[in-house]
Amino acid sequence: MATNRTFTMIKPDAVQDNHIGGILGMIEAAGFRIVELQKVQLTPERAGQFYEVHKERPFYQDLVKYMSSGPIVAAILEKDNAVADFRTLIGATNPANAEEGTIRKKYAKSIEANAVHGSDSDENAQIEGEFYFG
Repeated sequence: MATNRTFTMIKPDAVQDNHIGGILGMIEAAGFRIVELQKVQLTPERAGQFYEVHKERPFYQDLVKYMSSGPIVAAILEKDNAVADFRTLIGATNPANAEEGTIRKKYAKSIEANAVHGSDSDENAQIEGEFYFG
């Protein structure tokens, strides 16, 4: 059964570039309600815990370093079909492949500095939300 909540993070590049308001505006304009929101600086340890699923992947260390390089904004969003609709709103991981009107098309700089994270399943949305707001 699909839930009506998902988790997102505005990544360090987008926070640094003052895109928090623009991204949250796009999220709200798409019909999502922001249920919880916090700006936080991840330590390398905490970023490593969040991305532990990727620990064996070659990009893991760079990802941890990047995600702890500056503040992020974590949020729980609510809407019918939240996970799938949010994945559509953020667009492809590679901003060059992202569709017009998506968050990543507008705000991402690269595959790594792609402005936002969005949960890829209802199960991960719950796990990731609890990581920040549990």
